[in-house]
Amino acid sequence: MAFMIDTRSFFNETGSITRFTGRFFSHGMKPSYEIKELIAQCYIIGYKSLPLVGLTGFIMGLVLTMQLRPSLVSYGVQSQLPVMVGIAIVREIGPVITALIFAGKIGSSIGAELGSMKVTEQIDAMEVSGTNPTKYLVATRVIAATLMLPILTVFGDAISLFGAYIGVNIKSVTSINFFFNQVFRSIGYSDIVPAIIKTVFFGFAVGIIGCYKGFNSTKGTRGVGNSANSAVVLASVLIFIIDLLAVQFTNLLGLN
Repeated sequence: MAFMIDTRSFFNETGSITRFTGRFFSHGMKPSYEIKELIAQCYIIGYKSLPLVGLTGFIMGLVLTMQLRPSLVSYGVQSQLPVMVGIAIVREIGPVITALIFAGKIGSSIGAELGSMKVTEQIDAMEVSGTNPTKYLVATRVIAATLMLPILTVFGDAISLFGAYIGVNIKSVTSINFFFNQVFRSIGYSDIVPAIIKTVFFGFAVGIIGCYKGFNSTKGTRGVGNSANSAVVLASVLIFIIDLLAVQFTNLLGLN
């Protein structure tokens, strides 16, 4: 019985998210556009997330290098350390970790912000005053998240590779030119392009889930907290699902 209830809740939630996404495309993408609000959201979602993404990327590159070194030394292939770290960061670790950090910061922020507006009836007031909340609140945040996450991923990958360079030089001496020449010699467009494309879908998922949870927040502060928390959890799960599908798709195309 409990399994049936959970299954029904899952399909109800999936249907609600699908309808909400349909409203985004049918209402939020029509002219006129809220350009000023979109720019403001790009600043909040993108620029203000850069310090956290950069710090995470630097630590990730540093730790990954330090963890891989002993294994490569034991096999006598420590010279391949820049190559292995570069491919791992650009292909998979950089985009996914950046997206998860993004989901934790931006998904919870959007869910809490719109949830607060929902429980205080500000969204209802916008509808009464003739402002389309889907266009003003949802479209601007979803588009900003979709645009900013790929850019943050590029910055995060670059900072992570610099952290890897520092990690390589902890127990050896390698010039920065030699390190990055090895990294870029091993990375091709088939590594970079799919990794960037899937971050577009990651950003869209984070934005749409955060807005959906905020718009469907229940009354009270507990409901706002639950919206922020569930937005992070669901967005993180979707990131892993999208990543799995992206890997399968690139394998079918022979890009890996």
